[in-house]
This record gives sequence, C-alpha cells and structure tokens, in this order.
Amino acid sequence: MSTQLDTQETEEEGEIEQSPGEKRREIKRQRADARAKRVEAELEEAEETRRLKIFRYDPEVEGKQEPRFDDFIVPFHKGMTILDALIYARDHYDSTLTFRHSCQQAVCGSDALFVNGRQRLGCKTQLVDLEDPIRIEPLPHQEVVKDLVVDMQHFYDQMDAVEPYFDADELPDGELEEQRQTPENREYVKMATRCIWCGACMSSCNIAAGDNEYLGPAAINKAYRFAMDEREGEDRKQERLRIIEQEHGVWRCQTQFSCTEVCPKDIPLTEHIQELKREAVKNNLKFW
Repeated sequence: MSTQLDTQETEEEGEIEQSPGEKRREIKRQRADARAKRVEAELEEAEETRRLKIFRYDPEVEGKQEPRFDDFIVPFHKGMTILDALIYARDHYDSTLTFRHSCQQAVCGSDALFVNGRQRLGCKTQLVDLEDPIRIEPLPHQEVVKDLVVDMQHFYDQMDAVEPYFDADELPDGELEEQRQTPENREYVKMATRCIWCGACMSSCNIAAGDNEYLGPAAINKAYRFAMDEREGEDRKQERLRIIEQEHGVWRCQTQFSCTEVCPKDIPLTEHIQELKREAVKNNLKFW
C-alpha cells in the first residue's frame, strides 16, 4: 500500500515539475506576453503611430532565407528618427531584427539605409519627413549579410586603394613642431574631411553598381582631401593622381550627381571628382 502511494506521489510530482528547457520557454512566453501588453498600451496612449515595412533576411535560419518585409507599428513622437523606430521595433517586437548603429549622432556612419527609395542615415532622418508606410531596406548594390546589414568590405577596400594618409616629402625639424596649414587651405579641403565612410554615395552610384573596380565617390573624395592639402608632398601627390586617373578612377564618373544628393554630410562629391579630373589633365600636359 505504501509503495503504491509513493509511486503515485512521484508520478504527480513528475507531471508538475518542468524540465530546464520547458522552464526557459515558459519564461520567454511570459516575457513576450508582457512585452505585447506593454506595446499595446503604448500604442493606445500614443497620439500618432507610424508603420514600418522592414526588409528581413537571414541566410542561416531555415524559414527566413527567403527575403520578405515585416510590418511594425511604432508610437511616434516629435524628433523621432528612423534609428529610434528601428530600436523600438527590435526591443518591443523582435529581438532578432538586425541593423548597425553606434554613435546616434551622424558621426560614425554605421546606420546608412535605403529608406523610401533613397539612401539616408538612420540617426539623421526624421520620421515626420517621410510618408507612411516607411519602407526600410539595406543599401542597394551590396551583399546583404542579415536583415539591414550589408557587407562593407568592398567599400573599405576601395577606400584603402587611394592610400588615405599623408606622406610628406619633408618633416619639420623640431620633434614637436607641427606641419602647418594655412586657414585658406584648410577651408579649401574642409568639406572633403567630413566623410564618415557610411557608403551611401557608393550605393547610389550607377557606375559603381556596374563596375566593381570603380574606386567610387567616397574613395575619390578621400584622395581629393589629401591631394589638395598643401602639406601633401609633391612626389606623393603625383603618385596619388596616378592612382585616381587609372581606367577605373575619376574618368568613370558620368557626373550624375546621385552621390552628392544622398551624402548625409553635404559633401560636394561630384564637384571634387571633376576638380581631380582637371588636376589629372594639367598634370599630364607637357609643353616641352
């Protein structure tokens, strides 16, 4: 009789007790339910909302390997940016939503996206300026790694190809003496120094889309920044001009101004490319 009672109690305890895996899943369900209720309450309290249509793709997860768009409703407030909306969607709806961001101050260039058919910086773009629904996609003409994240390695390789660093012919005599630059020359190259390596210009360029070897507007602008700096050594400047006047350099630009239009730092990229073309021509003209 005692044995039967012990067995019955053990079976009842086994039915009640959950495995570690079941406990974790139950905790996740509870958190998801709480999150859903919180979102519902926030949406009810919000005076306005915005609908996001976000590109989704994950090559490593079965069932998510086919690109699609997911819809998210987010509460809207004055001053809200695309990046704010993405963070809300990730934190309140789907923690697997993947995108790059860092400084949130339009300085790091990590959150360049394709929003409503145009390259934009997520942390700089205000939702109030966009029509609903807001369609958010990864930068075109680049391989998508996951969701809104693209592979930037080719872009970085093109930037490195112009050797973006100083190499003066002569250094100052004093150990702590500066390489001086006139205020006029500083003003001349100032806009070129604002590049944040976001890749928006490269993504918008039709030439770069069809010519994988084209240096691209960002790299050429970086070459301009050093070539036009009076502290650049003359021998180094000549070498830099040879790099940018190659077959896939400045001469591939067709002056479409798309790079200039999408640059979040308002750099006159097309103008800089044309000026380097003139420098290359003058450099090759010989009258003796």
